[in-house]
Amino acid sequence: MSYKPKLKEDYSNSVVSALMKKSGYKNIMQVPKLNKIVISRGVGAAVGDKKLIDYAVEELTLISGQKALPTLSKRDVASFKLRKGTPIGVKVTLRGNNMFEFLDRLITIALPRVRDFQGIKTSGFDGRGNYTLGIREQIIFPEINIDKVNKISGMDITFVTNTNSDEEAKGLLSELGLPFKKQ
Repeated sequence: MSYKPKLKEDYSNSVVSALMKKSGYKNIMQVPKLNKIVISRGVGAAVGDKKLIDYAVEELTLISGQKALPTLSKRDVASFKLRKGTPIGVKVTLRGNNMFEFLDRLITIALPRVRDFQGIKTSGFDGRGNYTLGIREQIIFPEINIDKVNKISGMDITFVTNTNSDEEAKGLLSELGLPFKKQ
């Protein structure tokens, strides 16, 4: 028997049936799914200090449980002293079991550790069913040792769904457990 994350089991057992009742889907295949989670972090100061990219890769790898990759600049920008091909950020794409494990840790452990947390904003939808959440401090994740943090910085977490409707995507993410603010 293979390992299946708790949130993945909850999705197949209760979330699908709840969404079918609420939205009136006639087939299970119509129910929206979470395709992937992309965690990205810009490291603008890496132009002057190349070791900052290594720190960011190490921290994002600890947070996500999967090897993070540096992102490279696509063009030269003279005012920022930036050359094409210079590493300026870090990203990791999570799918499958890693995605559900990360989402479970984000909902149950990391978000409650945010200072004065009232819920996440609903304004992060892009009109195509994807939601982006900005986090200001990486130290909300328990995998990060505060004593070893070089510089406190934030990151963006993007939830990519297979639907084109923001309402359907919000319903899916709410059923999965993301704590949206009440309006």
